[in-house]
Amino acid sequence: MPGTVRPVVDERDGLLAYLAQQRDALRFAVHGLTDEQATSTPTASTLSLAGLIKHAAHMERNWVVEIVAQRAVPEPRDYEAEFRLAEGETVADALASYAAVAAETEAIVTEIADLGQPVPVPRGVPWFPQDVEAWSVRWVLLHLIEETARHAGHADIIRESLDGATMYQVMAAAEGWHADLERWQAEASGRSD
Repeated sequence: MPGTVRPVVDERDGLLAYLAQQRDALRFAVHGLTDEQATSTPTASTLSLAGLIKHAAHMERNWVVEIVAQRAVPEPRDYEAEFRLAEGETVADALASYAAVAAETEAIVTEIADLGQPVPVPRGVPWFPQDVEAWSVRWVLLHLIEETARHAGHADIIRESLDGATMYQVMAAAEGWHADLERWQAEASGRSD
């Protein structure tokens, strides 16, 4: 994934591509870290990189499976628990779960003929509007992009607090274009090696 989303062919492709890019930002944030580093909380927040990935997977699955597809999610949500790895869970487990959720999202959204299809607003949730009957699938995808991007921003700060690595450095290392990034940074600063 380069630093920008690839050209898109239509609205659905664009929404899914932007969501995938934000997922990648979260995924890249743990690149090269140990489980201990990825579960540490080096900022004033109690958030960890592994916890953000685990939460983002639960959040996306809840929105797409339970709210959009109107299917039961097998495991009940425990908001506090989904922000940290449980005993025996690893970062690899969280990443695998997130990849499975991404595939499930793509499959469900691909089957929906009209992104304007209404999605009933769940009742009894204090932060959901009480005066709106339904959102659209389009709205839900935009909301997922916004939520995932918010957590990717958290991840950037946590990663930089851990070892000083910035998003482009981590992305370059994860994708194997680190030498290109170093050359570009040297050229941008007026140096040439």
